[in-house]
Amino acid sequence: MQVKYKKRVGILRGGAGSQYKSSLEKGGEIIFFILQNMSGKCDVFDILVDKDYIWHMNGLPISPSDLAQKVDVVWNVSHPSLSNILDSLSIPNIGINPFSSSISSSREMLKKHIEGVNVEMPRHIVLPVYQKDFDGPIERYSIKKAKEVFEKFSPPWIVQPASPSLGGSLTLNLNMGIHVAKTFPQLISAIEDCVNHGQSILVEEFIAGKIASVHSVTGFRGEDVYAFPPMNVLGDFSVDEKDKLINLAKDLHKHIGAKHYLKSSFVLNRRGKAYLINVELSPDLKPHSHFSTVAERVGAKMHHIVEHILEQA
Repeated sequence: MQVKYKKRVGILRGGAGSQYKSSLEKGGEIIFFILQNMSGKCDVFDILVDKDYIWHMNGLPISPSDLAQKVDVVWNVSHPSLSNILDSLSIPNIGINPFSSSISSSREMLKKHIEGVNVEMPRHIVLPVYQKDFDGPIERYSIKKAKEVFEKFSPPWIVQPASPSLGGSLTLNLNMGIHVAKTFPQLISAIEDCVNHGQSILVEEFIAGKIASVHSVTGFRGEDVYAFPPMNVLGDFSVDEKDKLINLAKDLHKHIGAKHYLKSSFVLNRRGKAYLINVELSPDLKPHSHFSTVAERVGAKMHHIVEHILEQA
């Protein structure tokens, strides 16, 4: 009886820096997903880089050069630069290239880079993490920053604590509050509340309209870039709106240089003008995620897409 070969998949996570914890969590999510959904096709190996940059595989120290004999592909959710090490060792890998990571983690860079795509971004200001010794009392700081926002663009404003996501965008922390401020006093109060969370703050102009997220995958179903139909939980899109969003998502996927996957989030205003509000370069593989729901609407399962991504590495 012939034994069926399983693909050996290493999940690279950890590393020094501020994203250590989120990298561990993201890597754990992928490990759990593969064990739960693809155990018949894949063996998964946990590759941890500790804060001293010592690599471990399944708990034991290992040299990166030894990985080529132990895994077929590595999914890197640690720092994007570690993919350069894997490339130098000719180890197939999934991850986010440093250029795409830099663009997606900086709204200023992203806004400038997408000038060649027919989409705009809402006006915004990113307020750095509050430092009492440098910035003074919170009350004075909040008034000063509110004035800076007010001088740049008019209300209403969305104010939210934000931090760079793992290999992705400056993104909302869902455990913390989002404020919609319509007046200057409300803006001051919102900034002050966000300061207390100890993170940077994203203040963005509020654009009323339909919110849509479009997931795109390189090479899926025979297309250079396959874009899943947009889904809006608060209403449906017209055929023209769907076509516009899908084409924008495909253009962004190529323009940003997404290696395997991209989630593009938009708001369509009442006139049908699209604004890009967020991009993410790593799929959410948790059960009942938005990605899972969208995939199932076109007859796909998330593990089909993960299998495809692993084969494309």
